[in-house]
Amino acid sequence: MSNNTSAALYALLGFAIFSTHDVIVKVLGVSYQPFQILFFSGLFGFPMVMMMLMRDQTEANLIPRHPWWTALRTLAAVATGISVFYAFSVLPLTQTYAIIFASPLIIAVLSIPILGETVGWRRWVAVALGLSGVLVVLRPGGTELGLGHAAALTGAFGGALASVIVRKIGKDERTIVLMLYPMMANFVLMGVALPFVYVPMTLPDLVGTLAMSILVNLAGLCMIVAYKKGDAAIVAPMQYSQIIWATIFGVLLFSEFPDAMTLLGAAIIIASGLMIVFREGTKDASETTPVLRTRSRFETGTAARLSPTLRKRGIIDQK
Repeated sequence: MSNNTSAALYALLGFAIFSTHDVIVKVLGVSYQPFQILFFSGLFGFPMVMMMLMRDQTEANLIPRHPWWTALRTLAAVATGISVFYAFSVLPLTQTYAIIFASPLIIAVLSIPILGETVGWRRWVAVALGLSGVLVVLRPGGTELGLGHAAALTGAFGGALASVIVRKIGKDERTIVLMLYPMMANFVLMGVALPFVYVPMTLPDLVGTLAMSILVNLAGLCMIVAYKKGDAAIVAPMQYSQIIWATIFGVLLFSEFPDAMTLLGAAIIIASGLMIVFREGTKDASETTPVLRTRSRFETGTAARLSPTLRKRGIIDQK
């Protein structure tokens, strides 16, 4: 088995586990507000980050070198967590994924002002194609749009913004700083909101939030192995396999049968994302390659961010 084939399989496994995590979010979202789910998910995720903090031998403090960028990224991660968890709770899985898959398109656009990236006509075509796919999914005027759709779009934007900022400051900031601040902010802000939305949780539901933390970290390990074994241009597109799991889980667990327009829109969005990924994987692509080097999983502030870990281990570049 070639390294790229092995990497693709690990990535497929990782994204399958991520999809299972999202199913639990949807199940819990029936009974609990996103603030409560995020709080307990982050609470159970803290031990892993604390262990990483204790093992970090770098002689430095936890004060960020880029405080304003760190603050903006932290807010983006928290907003993404709330938005995505809410979207999963109220929208069909396939529809939520289809909208979130627009994130690489937003990354390509945000890379212009934040990274100084030059976006050529091919990527602009891909962005335009992807946005048309979003419109196909949303069907403004033809379907009733609600807060769930706005939340999914907010999650796509917030995840893209957080990813691009990591790309900008990741070479200067300590890995633990990049991981700790979103988790701390998520824990504090969700804790402040918790008394207003708290509903006593049953033992199975608490176990579900614990399982979320275990699954997201297990999936992260799979992605680390995938990026270590193969090319980023091979690993990154595997995220789109989640639409298959969303369809399977949606039909079997939630009686959600995606309509033709949702699947068509998702296909258009995926095609546009693949255009950008493969373009950035070519030899004449720019050095920043923002989509390839930031796309793994939207950041919610409940688990360790993958890309800083990859940089620290030298698996992806430090540029």
